[in-house]
Amino acid sequence: MELFNRELSWLSFNERVLQESLDHSNPLIERMRFLGIYSNNMDEFFRVRVASVIRLVELKQKKVEGFNGGPESLLKEIRRRVLEQQQQFEISYQKLFQELKSENILIAREEDLNTSEKEFLTNYFKDTVRPSIVPIMLSTKRAMPQLQDKTIYLAVKMISYDKSKVKYALIAIPKNSPRFVTIPTSKNDQKKMIMLDDIIRLNLAEIFSIFFFDDISAYTCKITRDAELDVDDDISKSFIEKMRDSVAQRKLGETVRFVYDSSMPIDMLRFLMNGLKLEAGENIIPGGRYHNFKDFMSFPDFGLKNLVYDKRKAVAHPDFAQPGSLIKTVIKKDVLLNFPFQSFQHIIDLLREAAIDPKVISIKINLYRVAQDSQIINALISAAQNGKKVTTFVELKARFDESNNIHWSNVLRENGVIVLFGVQDLKVHSKLFIIKRKVGEKTEVLAHIGTGNFHEKTANVYTDCSLLTANPVITKEVDKIFKILKNNLDRSIFRELFISPFNMRRKITSLIDDEIKNAQAGKQAYIKLKLNNLIDSPIIKKMYDASQAGVKIECVIRGICGLIPGIKGVSENITIRSVVGRYLEHSRIMIFANAGKPKYFISSADWMERNIDKRIEVTTPIIDKEIQKELSFIFETLMKDNQKARIIDQHQKNKKVKTADGEKVVHAQNELYTYFCEKAKIR
Repeated sequence: MELFNRELSWLSFNERVLQESLDHSNPLIERMRFLGIYSNNMDEFFRVRVASVIRLVELKQKKVEGFNGGPESLLKEIRRRVLEQQQQFEISYQKLFQELKSENILIAREEDLNTSEKEFLTNYFKDTVRPSIVPIMLSTKRAMPQLQDKTIYLAVKMISYDKSKVKYALIAIPKNSPRFVTIPTSKNDQKKMIMLDDIIRLNLAEIFSIFFFDDISAYTCKITRDAELDVDDDISKSFIEKMRDSVAQRKLGETVRFVYDSSMPIDMLRFLMNGLKLEAGENIIPGGRYHNFKDFMSFPDFGLKNLVYDKRKAVAHPDFAQPGSLIKTVIKKDVLLNFPFQSFQHIIDLLREAAIDPKVISIKINLYRVAQDSQIINALISAAQNGKKVTTFVELKARFDESNNIHWSNVLRENGVIVLFGVQDLKVHSKLFIIKRKVGEKTEVLAHIGTGNFHEKTANVYTDCSLLTANPVITKEVDKIFKILKNNLDRSIFRELFISPFNMRRKITSLIDDEIKNAQAGKQAYIKLKLNNLIDSPIIKKMYDASQAGVKIECVIRGICGLIPGIKGVSENITIRSVVGRYLEHSRIMIFANAGKPKYFISSADWMERNIDKRIEVTTPIIDKEIQKELSFIFETLMKDNQKARIIDQHQKNKKVKTADGEKVVHAQNELYTYFCEKAKIR
């Protein structure tokens, strides 16, 4: 069966992010920030995916899915593509540098400064930066220090006056100082800034003043480490203790990438590689003058509104627009919230209402990722302090959020909330809560099933759906899930919800099989699918079968896609688009023709083996006809996009969808924002 390789497909996705930095339809500073997003993505790619391929090499695996060769060959191909993208990255940065200059925004280097600017930055260095500088002298006589992941280092080379001696040192660029510093200028129409890296370069002579040298220079480098957590099996430790220890050990993970300034002298590069016990190979990446471009996600806007995205305020959902009880509204009818177009504040307000509603007796919620200053957590604490029985299921294994989740677990417990840690060996990735009210002799129950986390910050930039419902058919099954989370031995029958790892694969397969049967019988047959990632081999095989049977399949896949569309005799009836733009497309939507009576679903799960077989995930049917129409409109708008959509084809060239002569320009995310504004009666 023909498939795209997962890692190479991911690199293709990140190339789409990089393309946004070159897209002149994006405001200038936002394009610079796309470089930061690209860099942040690449860091995680090496920490997680490349680390996994390296482990396959160590295990002497001979074959890699979707790739004509073994893991060693795959590492070489990854390196080739990363270097190719690195060149595109540098070209983009230099273009943006010049475009900023034309807007009178100057990014200065230490050699570009006049006397008064140098004096200002020297004083800034002494007052703000110098206390955090810890220079490390390097020597062949002692071991190289353990370099930290996510930290930028300046490798310093000092040459004596008579050139008889060379000294090397390392300086970790402080994380507690801003990466970008604005320089006061006498020109009112000019904005001038400098990178923290170059402020340190400017003051190298002061840092190493005890040495006599003729020349001193500095070159950036950084280490990326394997982010896999090894949780020990010491039965004397609690799970939270094991996770805390494992997160600490991550800092010492194996090196999966060493990135260095390509202008670094060869003798210094060899010295560092020898000291770090690195060998030339696929994980040694030459780069530019600056690393950790992820900081450019916060590139300053200097108050220039024309160079950043216009401010968009999330609008109210029409059913929640008027003052009154949100809970009573949901009891009467299903509500679907669409973020970031509609306000995530509705979710917070609903939980706050539950916290003080005298009829509410309990709240159960599962938390995967939450904001560092989470209002969701505050609402749950308020509920507990108001006498409600509040139970949270916290996922401690949420990658890179482990420490934050450990912190919030402790805070919740200290404030009377029952904290449980989900299911052993299964990540709890579902997005659920359930609220129970006692009204006379009757118990009212409402539930939330969503595609995104209870995270008010990401809700501003991720597109996600949240279903709020009091439909007893759905709420009873959501309640069953919480019983499973509490008691791992519980197993229930689910008729409406698809629950990983219990019935999700069987239900999805059955839906595709039904479309195949309908196509063969001459009935209406199609599948419309919106996901982040599609790489599950058995499901892809089933989709190929559906295509061959005549089922029309349209997909919007933002990230990794293992399915290859357009293969003659295999996938000719499958088209795939990827939309990368201002918002990160995160919602999962599924629509099946069902012989003219379409079935609609939203889900927390991508179609990946881990999501279907190794996590707790939830897919819910959407029963309300108006909400079905809304989901259909969202999907069709994304498929019509001809501004931010790329074609996923056999060649992975990421070609943009072209606008035909006279064809309407469709920017899906803008169209959807306008649609939800109109629904909220905002002009």
